[in-house]
Amino acid sequence: MHNKVVYHAMKALSSFGLPVVRFNFRSVGLSEGEFDDGLGELEDTRTVLDWMESNLQLPILLAGFSFGSFVGMRAGCGDERVKGLIGLGVPFRAEGRSYSYPFLANCTQPKVFISGTEDQFGPRDAVEPMLEKAADPKEIVWIEGAEHFFQGTPSSPGPKLDRMQAAIRSWVQETFGLNAG
Repeated sequence: MHNKVVYHAMKALSSFGLPVVRFNFRSVGLSEGEFDDGLGELEDTRTVLDWMESNLQLPILLAGFSFGSFVGMRAGCGDERVKGLIGLGVPFRAEGRSYSYPFLANCTQPKVFISGTEDQFGPRDAVEPMLEKAADPKEIVWIEGAEHFFQGTPSSPGPKLDRMQAAIRSWVQETFGLNAG
């Protein structure tokens, strides 16, 4: 919830005047519970969606980073409350776990996937073919020289978080007709 990717995504979305809810999955940070291989985390996400619907009563854009992008897309695909999905640092293999995205083939909400070309947990040659199978509308944005946390690499030093934010802003503006303040 407090890493640089999530923080910069929040800043990009809040620049449109959108309320942003950030939360940790069970067992992360000071949250309670234990890691549940994505099942309990899916429940966590749906609980937050329920809270947002009842308390904010606004259309929802659901964004997630890394494991959170996987869980968020699974929870949001097909949920009529979710008007758009943002996957940041979409993982393929991380911490001994492999990820697959067959559910995206039937996911008709607008989606944008933003990853670094040097993402060690989501190599482009593995992730791109999976994302190409996602139903339209979709956009795939590769941030040149960025690794998983949108930082630079030895061949392309310096953070790339500003490029990630620009991609989010561009997609929100083009897809939903909103303007950043």
